[in-house]
Amino acid sequence: MSTERQKRILVIDDDPAIVRAITINLQSVGYEALVAHDGADGLRKIVTGEPDLIILDIMMPEIDGFEVLKMLRDNPTTRHIPVIMLTAFPTDENVARSYGLDTDCFIPKPFEPEVLLLVIQRLLTAAEERRLAHDAG
Repeated sequence: MSTERQKRILVIDDDPAIVRAITINLQSVGYEALVAHDGADGLRKIVTGEPDLIILDIMMPEIDGFEVLKMLRDNPTTRHIPVIMLTAFPTDENVARSYGLDTDCFIPKPFEPEVLLLVIQRLLTAAEERRLAHDAG
């Protein structure tokens, strides 16, 4: 029997309907879903929840998704966490800024849940492969 814990996905979004939909989909395939409704709460939950991946909205109260992403990438203990930017405003500027801040993926709203789950699986697999290579190396 494996002692590996369930993968934790932190959803940081101020839209309760989006959070609920994502959470239901994550739990349906065996992920543990953590939730934050703004950037400040998200930053606290990153420390306490130790997520394996973060789904991050851009437009939020207090601290927006760009600032959260910048803080994550500037911190050596969190820079490795895969981040999916999810937004209803997929402008060229937002896409460029997200990738400029080193997001792992940018997905516009509305989105297909199956696509989001596929991206999550690929990013988690890649992160695990990097961790194993680092540990072996």
